[in-house]
Amino acid sequence: MTEERFETGDVEWVIPDDADEVIAAELAVQALDEAYIEDFDDVEYAARGVVAIVGRPNVGKSTLVNRIIGRREAVVEDKPGVTRDRVAYDAEWSGVPFVLLDTGGYETKAQGMGALIAEQAEVAMAMADVVVLVVDATVGATNDDESVVRLMRRAKKPVILVANKVDDARTEADASALWNLGLGEPMPVSALHGRGSGELLDAIVAALPEEGSGSAQHHGPRRIALVGKPNVGKSSLLNQLAGEHRVVVDSVAGTTVDPVDELIEIDGQVWRFVDTAGIRRRVAESSGHEYYAVLRTRAALEKAEVACILMDTSEPLAEQDQRIVSMVVDSGRAVVLVFNKWDLMDDDRRRELERQYDIDLQQIGWAPRINISAKTGRNVQKLIPYIERALAGWETRIPTGRLNQFLGELVAAHPHPLRGGKQPRILFGTQAGTRPPTFILFTSGFLEAGYRRFIERRLREEFGFEGSPIRIQLRIRTRRGRE
Repeated sequence: MTEERFETGDVEWVIPDDADEVIAAELAVQALDEAYIEDFDDVEYAARGVVAIVGRPNVGKSTLVNRIIGRREAVVEDKPGVTRDRVAYDAEWSGVPFVLLDTGGYETKAQGMGALIAEQAEVAMAMADVVVLVVDATVGATNDDESVVRLMRRAKKPVILVANKVDDARTEADASALWNLGLGEPMPVSALHGRGSGELLDAIVAALPEEGSGSAQHHGPRRIALVGKPNVGKSSLLNQLAGEHRVVVDSVAGTTVDPVDELIEIDGQVWRFVDTAGIRRRVAESSGHEYYAVLRTRAALEKAEVACILMDTSEPLAEQDQRIVSMVVDSGRAVVLVFNKWDLMDDDRRRELERQYDIDLQQIGWAPRINISAKTGRNVQKLIPYIERALAGWETRIPTGRLNQFLGELVAAHPHPLRGGKQPRILFGTQAGTRPPTFILFTSGFLEAGYRRFIERRLREEFGFEGSPIRIQLRIRTRRGRE
């Protein structure tokens, strides 16, 4: 094996021949990232049209949304009231991109949470360029459907009437009875089987204006996922940041089901916050719509850059909080710990909680912490600097020369303990990537977990990496002639 030797201080380094390939790949990826960012900034985007899907509970709105976007993303279950918020999805048909708004079931005489759901549906209709009214053809028009029609007439928006659950030709006669709503010809569709969905999409695209009311299709804003147990205040925090009732908030745990994206401008900068469903238990232990809600939460976490883990300070730290922390760290996202409901604590309780968190959350002591009250707005605006610090640590890159100088000094001062008469050495190190920071260490033998944690701790002391997990990978040198 070809080797290259050099010295830094009192330490002689031996670089294996395959290290050049790692460094070359690192530089190539870095150059591609910079070129992509430069090209991306020069692109201009047109505002997309917005299509709102509205109707009574359990008429198949979310099923139709999944059919249009071509994937099972909206949570669907055979019972009313699963969808609560207005949830935006990116869709496209015949080369025309648009925003699809899924809404909760509209009921005129609803109370409590039902009234909040109906309010979100009304907001969606006001925002939309085209409204798609979904009616269950097997049931026919009801008083609630007629109430929605009256709202649409006052809004003066293009309306497409969809008679859903028309699975075969025999049920098309039921769809013809919907002429009485006065919205023109109903379009027979089966959202479950896809029957008539192509004709519906053609009608939607034809009704969209050239310049829509939605945002441009780009992914510039940073994505921040709000995660935590049910009822810790994720939706309240999103509403407080947005300055409006963007998502439904209720004292009942598990109100949020689908992840809700919201673009929020704070101090001249736009952020994309994602409200997620509360994770009550493991995926394998969940059932019904809760099972799919947890899956959607995990998918939203994978798309995010920063995860704000919310914890309820009015309750003791639970095992589920620890599981959520582990899940976020394993995902490789930047982390900010948000302790909500701080206004409910007295001074003694606050000091007790801080001591508890120092002990129980010491494995994530590198994450920045902030105490807030989403209900009163206390310290909510201070959340952004903490997010920026976590992003900075998440994207930190150390030059290869500086890293190896650091490793040389570290190994000289604290060599790996002898194991079985042998002492593994670090031959060379390089940072293979960021987001999260990933280091590859070329070694002469296996480094124990305790020594790797020691290296991680010293990396944080020297270079920061606040709010970001660090991944250390080993490349153990193998000698030729040995299996």
